[in-house]
Amino acid sequence: MIELVNLSKSFRSGQGRKVVADGICAVFPPGAAVALLGRNGAGKSSLLRLIAGTLAPDSGEVRVAGSVSWPVGFAGSFHGDLSGRQNARFVARVYGVDTDEFCAFVEDFAEIGPHFDLPVRTYSAGMRARLAFGVSMGIAFDTYLVDEVTSVGDAAFRRKCEAVFRARLGSSGVIVVSHSMGLIRRLCSAGAVLEAGRLTWHDDVEEAIRHHEMLMLADP
Repeated sequence: MIELVNLSKSFRSGQGRKVVADGICAVFPPGAAVALLGRNGAGKSSLLRLIAGTLAPDSGEVRVAGSVSWPVGFAGSFHGDLSGRQNARFVARVYGVDTDEFCAFVEDFAEIGPHFDLPVRTYSAGMRARLAFGVSMGIAFDTYLVDEVTSVGDAAFRRKCEAVFRARLGSSGVIVVSHSMGLIRRLCSAGAVLEAGRLTWHDDVEEAIRHHEMLMLADP
């Protein structure tokens, strides 16, 4: 379970103060597959980072029961001078999983061939994303945070990503940010819409999608 308690976060920008969360109170039930919807710039990715603990709130707190992933596919923590394999081994040691099994999973899933043993700084953005996805999915979490990761790679790789998520949903929850309503409908049963720092929960994902689409139509 993930509980947001009076959660507030804002940033200063050239257009003034950008509000991501304005005293949000919400509960994401354990094992739920939830779509996090909102217009571009609403702060969905920042809210995921708040939940993951990689971004500190201005006030309030995030209460977590069980383990929560970092945003799946996030490649920002890789050491550029280390190879993909070395980065994967480091993550395996941090999370206490078998390094050889973990590296084998990541290598097979990422499909980057000999680049797996080259420095990550030599990777293209696509290869970094593939590596990041493989590393993310190689660890078992109670809840996965997903931010547009299934846009990575070609159609075959995207299908592979979605298949892994479907398998994970048998034992884990997921919070998904995506602009693909088809993907949202296939993976999620509930939804939450972020607008102007407020989060509106919907038990039915179709209601969440309708709410989101109404906001998009009203967007000037």
